[in-house]
Amino acid sequence: MAAGYVEQQQKPDISELAFDERFGLLVDAEYLSRENKRMRLPLREAKLKLSQACIEDIDYAPQRGLDKSVMRQLSTCAWIEEHHSVIVSGPTGTGKTYVACALANQACRKGYRVLYCRASRLFDELVLARASGTYARLLGKLARMDVLLVDDWGLKPATE
Repeated sequence: MAAGYVEQQQKPDISELAFDERFGLLVDAEYLSRENKRMRLPLREAKLKLSQACIEDIDYAPQRGLDKSVMRQLSTCAWIEEHHSVIVSGPTGTGKTYVACALANQACRKGYRVLYCRASRLFDELVLARASGTYARLLGKLARMDVLLVDDWGLKPATE
């Protein structure tokens, strides 16, 4: 709140507001600050490739083939509660990773636990965990996630 107060003092027209209005602005600023702080940790833990991707910034150009109503429905995150999967497919360079990261970002904002990983890296980690005896721990970590975003599926041939 102190930072908000200092910011208020730097505005020349702030003295025109009543005390209650100024205090309300301080409370709003504090609330927003706490909400932003609360969101930083889940987004950092998600390790999204495009952490700034958000639903509101998706480009619905016709060549991308995105349906705005479908994206609006997905942004409610009901698919997570219903334990459904979302598969984003399309040609290279059409923004599949951005759309997936935007959905994951929305899930973080709604309070779900998210983890981003590339398919090849995930498979390598599973092999290493099995060899080192930490396989059950890794599977437990993955099971605790509400959303597991697996990117670049099928770029490398899968091994046994």
